[in-house]
Amino acid sequence: MFGSVRRIASAQPIAGVELVELDVRDEASVNLGVQQVIAQAGRIDVLINNAGVTLLGATEETSIAEAQALLDTNVLGILRTTRAALPHMREQGGGRIVNVSSVLGFLPAPYMALYSASKHAVEGLSETLDHEVRQFGIRVALVEPSFTRTQLDLNAPRAALTLPAYERERGLVSRSIETSVRKAPLPDSVAATLVEAALGPWKMRHTPRGEASLLRTLRRFMPAGAVEKGLRKTFGLA
Repeated sequence: MFGSVRRIASAQPIAGVELVELDVRDEASVNLGVQQVIAQAGRIDVLINNAGVTLLGATEETSIAEAQALLDTNVLGILRTTRAALPHMREQGGGRIVNVSSVLGFLPAPYMALYSASKHAVEGLSETLDHEVRQFGIRVALVEPSFTRTQLDLNAPRAALTLPAYERERGLVSRSIETSVRKAPLPDSVAATLVEAALGPWKMRHTPRGEASLLRTLRRFMPAGAVEKGLRKTFGLA
């Protein structure tokens, strides 16, 4: 098993995992990292794309540079690693690609427009890719967690520009997110879902037990108006 980190020198060892230096924002780095895996293992059976960044702020407050940086990691990062791994998977006659999306990929949240947009893009990319590579024995799956008790969710970066017009609602959403994260499940539940998506029988979407699965069910079966009303209430905007 291999895991990628941006800087080997500052990374902590992980038992049973061979660390490879790889930055999903840099195509040359991605290609080199994949070649290192091939050189050592001879094949890539499963690729898990879980690199991601988030951003809290109103859409109007989000700069083009901030949007580009987020999309470069969350969407183009997946494209880079996938393009690097696919030739090897095609040659070996099979493989599995697991892309980490989010419940925000099907239920966008206020004041997280760019993150929500990036996860919608991941959903579309994954479904399309699965159609294209199925002929080679390769399948693509999505994992859609909700808030998880991690520093990524707890310390979400904020848009540099803060407009007074959005201050009240932005504060409500920020406090709601902090409360949700502190009560959220630990990363273990997401890790178990990743293992299932990578090694279990194929299906397109996997949601960890608990809130993520509930939200998936509500989105599918409840009227859109009721879902929207519940979402606004959750974030204190009702």
